Amino acid sequence: MRKCLAIVLAAGEGKRMRSSRPKVLHQVAGRSMLAHVLDAVAQAGADELAVVVGPGRDDVAAEALRASSHAKVFVQSERLGTAHAVLAAREAFSKGFDDVLVLFADTPLVRPETFRHLRAKLAEGAGVAVLGFEPENPFGYGRLLTDDSGALLAIREHKDARPDELQVKSCNAGLMALDGAKTLDWLSRVGNANAQKEYYLPDVVEIARADGASCALVIAPAGEVLGVNDRVQLAQAEAELQNRLRRAAMENGATLIAPETVFFSYDTVLGADVLVEPHVVFGPGVTVADHVVIHAFSHLEGATLAEKATIGPYARLRPGANLARGAKVGNFVEIKKAEIGEDAKVNHLTYIGDATIGPRANIGAGVITCNYDGFLKYRTEIGADAFVGSNCSLVAPVKIGDGALVGSGSVVTKDVAADALAVARGKQMEKPGWAAAFRDKMRALKRASAK
Repeated sequence: MRKCLAIVLAAGEGKRMRSSRPKVLHQVAGRSMLAHVLDAVAQAGADELAVVVGPGRDDVAAEALRASSHAKVFVQSERLGTAHAVLAAREAFSKGFDDVLVLFADTPLVRPETFRHLRAKLAEGAGVAVLGFEPENPFGYGRLLTDDSGALLAIREHKDARPDELQVKSCNAGLMALDGAKTLDWLSRVGNANAQKEYYLPDVVEIARADGASCALVIAPAGEVLGVNDRVQLAQAEAELQNRLRRAAMENGATLIAPETVFFSYDTVLGADVLVEPHVVFGPGVTVADHVVIHAFSHLEGATLAEKATIGPYARLRPGANLARGAKVGNFVEIKKAEIGEDAKVNHLTYIGDATIGPRANIGAGVITCNYDGFLKYRTEIGADAFVGSNCSLVAPVKIGDGALVGSGSVVTKDVAADALAVARGKQMEKPGWAAAFRDKMRALKRASAK
C-alpha cells in the first residue's frame, strides 16, 4: 500500500474568465471544477489532499473544505510559477509519502483511472510520471521531448522551445506524479532562468534525470485533459463531460431519444429502462428508478422518482420532490418539497409545495397549495384516494382527509374530514338580460366617441 499526497493548485486568478467568481469555482455539470478534481483524485486513492490557494481567497478555501473534509488549505502568497506553488504546501510533506500527485483545479475532467496510471508508473520504478496528450493545435503548450526509445527527456515550455522542438506533437497536460521521497529536493533545485522568470514544475523532469531517475509518460485523450482558462473553454469542458455522462446513462440502460439535448448533473442517477425525451435538464441531486418516463422540456433538481413514475412534458421538480411508484406529474406542474404518493396524479397546471399527497389521490388542474404567508412555510396534507377539483386553493396548514372531495373553485382554509365533500366558493348569482344591455351601452359609447 503506497501512501499518496495530492497537491491541487488552485491559486490562479483566472482573469480571462472576466468574472468576479474565482475561476476554479465555476461549475461543470453542476459542480465546481475544484470539487471535480478533489473527488477524482480521492477515488484514485490519495490519502491526503493539499489545496494551494491565492491570498485572500477564503471562498476557494471554503469550497475545498466543503468538497472534501480531508483537504488542507495552503496559501501561495506570491505567484512565481507552478513549482513555487507546490512548495507552498511544503508542510503537507511532513508525514512522508510514496507518491505525490500534482494537479490543477482548472483541469476538471481527468478520470480517477488516469491518476491511478500515473501512480502505477511510480510503483514500477519511475521517479517522475508526466501526463501528456496530442492536441490538434499544439500552439502554446509545453512539448514533451523524448529520446529514440520514447523515454521522456524534458518538458520545454512553448516560449522557450527551439523551432525543431515546436514540431513535437506530444504536449504537456501539466499534471504529474513524483517520487515522494525526492520531491522536495527536486523542487528546491528548480530555477527561473526562462522567459517568464518563473519556477516551472516541468523542470523537475530534467533535474530528476540528472539524478539518475527515470521519467515515464502517460498519454490521455485531449478532451480529458482540457484546461479551462476562459468561458469558451468552460463551455467545451461542459460539452465534453455531458457527452461522457450521456454515454454512461445509455450504457447503463436508459434511453435518451435525443441525447444531445439532455443535460445531466455530475451526480444524476438513472435506473434501467428509463425513457428521457428531448430537452430535459437534470440539476444536482436527482435519482430516478427503473421504468420511469420523463417527457420533454422537464427540469429536475433534488428530486427522487420511484419505479414507473411519469413526469412532464414541461414539468418542474424542485428540491424535496419525491414521487412514489406510479405517481404522475403532468404538463406545467411544479412540485417542491412534497411527497406524491403511489399512483397519485397531479396532471395539469398545478403548484404543489410543502405537501403530502396520499396514494391514488387526484389533483385537478390549476390547484395551488398556498404554503407561504410571507414569513413561514406551512404544509398541506391530502389523504389517500382524495379528489381535489380544478382551480382550488388549499391554504396551509390544512388537511384533506382520505377519500374526501373538494369542489372545483374552492378556497379551502379548514380541514376536510375523510369522505366528506367540501365546497368553499361564493354563491352564484344571475341578472337576466344584463349582458345584452351592457353590450348595447358600450356600442353606443363607442359610436359617440367616433363622431
